[in-house]
Amino acid sequence: MIRKFMPAFVALALVMGCAGTSKLTEKSEEKLAGGDARRAWQLATKALDKEPGNPRAQAAATAAGARIAQEWQRRIRALAEVDSLGAAEQVLELAEFRQDAAHYATIPVGAEWPAEELALRQMAVRVHYKRGLDAASTGRPKKACAEFAEADRFVSGYRDLAKRADRAFDQALTRVAVVPFRARSYTEARIGVQVARAWRDNLIHDFAPPAAQFTRILGGDVLERAMTVAQLDGISRDEAIRLGRKAGAQRIVWGSIGDVKSSTKLNVFRDSVARRVVETDAHGQTSTRWVEVPIEVIARVRDVTVGVDYEVIAIESEASIATRHVDRSTMARVVWTSYQPEGDPASYSLVSETVRASDPNRARDVETRWKSACGNATTLVEVLQARRSAGSSGRYGREALPRFMAGAAFVFLEDLPPAEDLALTALSQGYPVLRDDLLRLDPIDDVDLGLAMPGANSR
Repeated sequence: MIRKFMPAFVALALVMGCAGTSKLTEKSEEKLAGGDARRAWQLATKALDKEPGNPRAQAAATAAGARIAQEWQRRIRALAEVDSLGAAEQVLELAEFRQDAAHYATIPVGAEWPAEELALRQMAVRVHYKRGLDAASTGRPKKACAEFAEADRFVSGYRDLAKRADRAFDQALTRVAVVPFRARSYTEARIGVQVARAWRDNLIHDFAPPAAQFTRILGGDVLERAMTVAQLDGISRDEAIRLGRKAGAQRIVWGSIGDVKSSTKLNVFRDSVARRVVETDAHGQTSTRWVEVPIEVIARVRDVTVGVDYEVIAIESEASIATRHVDRSTMARVVWTSYQPEGDPASYSLVSETVRASDPNRARDVETRWKSACGNATTLVEVLQARRSAGSSGRYGREALPRFMAGAAFVFLEDLPPAEDLALTALSQGYPVLRDDLLRLDPIDDVDLGLAMPGANSR
């Protein structure tokens, strides 16, 4: 039956499609007659999307496109009298419209338009080329790059534009070195190296083109080849500048880490929890009972706050072009119990369903004390599952540090990470402030920061 009527269905679909195309084309012709060329174009192209190659729809699109181009040319000629660069920009937009429209129709522009378009393009390329030369001659290679790029938009391959743009870009490249930060004490010295390494690795990722046009972050191997072992524990500002020159950097990030402030709290949850036991009798009937189980859970919490001061220093002038103080904080919670769960940890609950129904005050009290000791995001089942997975020792090892960095609600350990390790965790994630400073500086020439005299080979 379906096969019998299929040709009729296909014919009906074709008729409906043609009817839709005709209606859209008719509306396009009406809109154009009424002076709305843009809407006429939209309707005509919609008709061609439904039925590509339809002669009447193509004629409507051509007529609407020609009217749009005529109005566009009129506006460009009027604008050229007062703003020739603005008119040249409109020339590019009209050319883009015609290029995109070619999928539907060839848009005529008149015999005289190509010469007018070329004249405006050549005027614009000359202006931007001259601005690029002026910027390059006054020690502004970044601005020169921008002007040469603008020039190329209007006339590609103009004179020696490509060669000058490449030369300006080479001069504009800004290599940034992040050196180990100084620390206040010997025990914290390693933090300065590790924080600088973490910031540098993140910045290398974030500044991969096209995120930054001119700024490049030097890799650690470039710096470490130029450093002594003693310098790995932190260097002075003067040493940082000398190191930057040796590494071929134009800017260097140097700073110091403040004192690590730490506070520790010990909380204990000591009570009986409930274990659900499901039993099956000889007849296959199941029954549930709750067994009270004494348990002690110890939770330790350490809060750490540490500050870092950094400078972004221009190597050539030795001047500071950005300074910042950043305070970072983090918290670590470890939970430990010696109780080994029997059966499935999911069978345990802080209070039984029976107690929850008969003594809700008791249930609320137990749950409140649990949250006070172990935190709102930590459950009894999670702790018991961690107990089962853990070995006999719960001593802290640095391999656990990534879990704290990831913001784990708790880590199943007997002891807390040292304050210095938590300070490293907090500071390692503080690089976005520096990233924002470097991105802000990326398009700015040193001359415009007041750091170098015009004509210097600056970045």
